[in-house]
Amino acid sequence: MLIKSILTRFDSNVWDYHLPITKQQAEGFIDSDNRRVICTINNKVTLHCALMPYPKGYFILMNQANVKKLNIKEGDPVNIVINKDTSEYGVPMPDSFLALLSQDEQGSAYFHQLTPGKQRSLIYIVGKVKNIDSQINKGLAILSHLTEAKGQLDFKRLNEKIKEYNQRSKLNS
Repeated sequence: MLIKSILTRFDSNVWDYHLPITKQQAEGFIDSDNRRVICTINNKVTLHCALMPYPKGYFILMNQANVKKLNIKEGDPVNIVINKDTSEYGVPMPDSFLALLSQDEQGSAYFHQLTPGKQRSLIYIVGKVKNIDSQINKGLAILSHLTEAKGQLDFKRLNEKIKEYNQRSKLNS
């Protein structure tokens, strides 16, 4: 479905830009609590995201990097093609992390006990780097952390574990 919107700025210290859409435009993409969609904006940027509710309808959160890629500014019109996200995790799963999950039964069990939002956060951590070796290091660190913490995700300790795995990797090079 093609939707026209305008890049709008929040008056907030937490969020910056967003693309508002009406309740009527969002209706067909919401199944109870599932608001995950895939949006292609101006035929340039595709993102997996959630339709976020607010008093005037819904919005798609935009980060600075995507605003820059689109070369748009506040008040500029945009075209959004929205499709329901039917993927298992609501974000693209890196093949490297999928392989690690298939090899680590206990780590996988802990990962799959997490909330979908926490799963997406961890997938994002792995997928945001393009280097396959770095993806594997991050994935191994995540599964190690989840196993050691018996499934209790602590992002501060996880970051320390990722640094530890990065150091090991540098020593082995």
